Amino acid sequence: MLKKERYRRVISYFESTMPDVSSELAYTTPFQLLVAVVLSAQCTDKRVNMVTPALFSAFPTAESMSESTEEEIFSYIKSVSYPNSKSKHLLGLSKMLVSEYGGEVPDTLESLTRLPGVGRKTANVIQAVLWNKAAFAVDTHIFRVSHRLGLVSDKATTPYAVEQELTKNFPDELIPRAHHWLLLHGRYVCQSRKAKCNECGLQDVCKSYGKL
Repeated sequence: MLKKERYRRVISYFESTMPDVSSELAYTTPFQLLVAVVLSAQCTDKRVNMVTPALFSAFPTAESMSESTEEEIFSYIKSVSYPNSKSKHLLGLSKMLVSEYGGEVPDTLESLTRLPGVGRKTANVIQAVLWNKAAFAVDTHIFRVSHRLGLVSDKATTPYAVEQELTKNFPDELIPRAHHWLLLHGRYVCQSRKAKCNECGLQDVCKSYGKL
């Protein structure tokens, strides 16, 4: 099967099974999404959503969080992974947002990745979710699923390489949704330890079907 045909089939499947997708992180403002995504690094969205209500109640804006301390932020997020470093990052990024961006979350990769704790993946999530930009964030789920389905070559051995291939082959207007398609498929169906192939509607195009 040609790569174009594979992508066409995958797009058709997800458009019919997941026509409306969005982040599973709970947020109401761009600042809250940024905080939630930073907290979600190597941590489940479910866990993040358990700690953010109290955190956002205490610090609803970058301004309010910038006036806090690492210790106070830590007290709200201590149950997530790496709370010490994330407390430091959240305080640092909130201070930078206030001092350099008027308290607003910037909308470019270059500006976002200047913020403490914000790497390329986090920046791409923010760009895609908030501004519907063609920025493909690649996490462990997407890295795994894109290889298993044959959407990327075996030579794509880094998240950036996978991002480049996916961005090249998915239409720009679909990229914000495609990120969620592959992520949710990996989270709930094409799981790492035991893929639920019997629940997958992409068996006919999956390069890994029958091999897992």
